[in-house]
Amino acid sequence: MDTRKKNSQFIKETAQMLGFDFCGIAKSAFLEEEAPKLESWLDNNYQGKMAYMANHFDKRLDPGKLVDNAQSVISLIYNYYPPKKLPEGKQNIKIAKYAYGKDYHFVIKDKLKRFLQILQEEIGEINGRAFVDSAPVMERQWAQKAGLGWTGKNSLLLNQHMGSFFFLAELIIDLPLHYDAPIAKDYCGNCTRCLDACPTDAILQANLVDASKCISYLTIELKEEIPEEFKGKMENWAFGCDICQDVCPWNRFSRPHQEPEFLPPTELESLDWEEMTKETFDRVFKKSALKRSKWEGLRRNIKFIRVNQS
Repeated sequence: MDTRKKNSQFIKETAQMLGFDFCGIAKSAFLEEEAPKLESWLDNNYQGKMAYMANHFDKRLDPGKLVDNAQSVISLIYNYYPPKKLPEGKQNIKIAKYAYGKDYHFVIKDKLKRFLQILQEEIGEINGRAFVDSAPVMERQWAQKAGLGWTGKNSLLLNQHMGSFFFLAELIIDLPLHYDAPIAKDYCGNCTRCLDACPTDAILQANLVDASKCISYLTIELKEEIPEEFKGKMENWAFGCDICQDVCPWNRFSRPHQEPEFLPPTELESLDWEEMTKETFDRVFKKSALKRSKWEGLRRNIKFIRVNQS
């Protein structure tokens, strides 16, 4: 076995040891095909108020601008599908499954740091950086190039073995490796369940999402008042939204995660969302992704749901 294949095999074994479900490796290169797509998406203002999406255009397309002499992009999948759904209770408030437990940035970033450390100890001096939804990396595109899945009509990466309820993470390193073949086929076929189910019509067409209409954007990223055009369309989602994933046939292959830190705190199962004080919010969601919306944002979302229920 040559050195590149040996190192690639070690990387995949290490990924499995650290709890990642899948690992694929792609050659670092400028994402030439993605450049016009990204430019068009931004020109149409589909990013809404997420001004940061227009920043670092070149870095999003070229890993070499994030890591000097980048040779390989290692893409990783980490499952977050919960063993059971949170009860909605009498208040019928919903939060996205990814936010049930501890913020994934903390959990996965620690694993990535350890990953890079192990590689440096075993293989030698490696320059690289770890990313988990925290820098201008087009993670779904790289995961597809690494053979981990294909892009669904809802623009999420779909994996044949586990659907889409997972996080993506990357290591970009300056080490040449043995590269995986991309998945070229679109296994969605003629299915349009995600388009049909989206209550705000955020999915404009296959693999084109107007983020400014997405419930996840409206409840997390948007800091202003939610526009009246979405009155009666939120379907009780107060933080994030899983609708396009819940209806996806490929998610019949989802299986419960094995990460204790993704389990919800006991208090969350019987939380009084409408009467929750800031003190309670700060305690229950101390290390949660819900901190992104803050207490004020969550109150705004719940108020909008209640006032504008159809």
